[in-house]
Amino acid sequence: INAEYMGILSNMNHQGGRAFGERKAKFAEDCCRINQQFLDDPAYDVTVQQLQQFQTKFDEMDEDGSGDIDIMELGRAMEKLGKPKNQLELRRMIQEVDLDSSGTINYYEFLIMMLGKQSSVLRLILMFEGMNQRPPAPTGPPAKRSLADLP
Repeated sequence: INAEYMGILSNMNHQGGRAFGERKAKFAEDCCRINQQFLDDPAYDVTVQQLQQFQTKFDEMDEDGSGDIDIMELGRAMEKLGKPKNQLELRRMIQEVDLDSSGTINYYEFLIMMLGKQSSVLRLILMFEGMNQRPPAPTGPPAKRSLADLP
């Protein structure tokens, strides 16, 4: 192993778990701040519960916890929703929403997409996702019935 490679290894932060936890905590604080901005803005008619649902959905899509949804994460999310897309379609979906031209969707952009007036493909897919889901099947033994309950 050459000296340059050893220098790179020695400069790496080997506390990935700690750094990841700190990044998640900072992201949670940022989400709270952004949520408050949307609650305070009269242009958006949104409730705390809706923002919590959007944050949960964003967290599900942001698999690596980076605070951004990249093209790979978006692709996996679309596959989970039963709407697989090719790379070109995914890039177009991101470009529709990406306000800072980073090539990813951050939480602020995600909320603008979900709450804004402009319609996007991703927004429509996420909004109709709940409509396509069946209610959960009842669990446990069936309820006791008598002959009087029959039609």
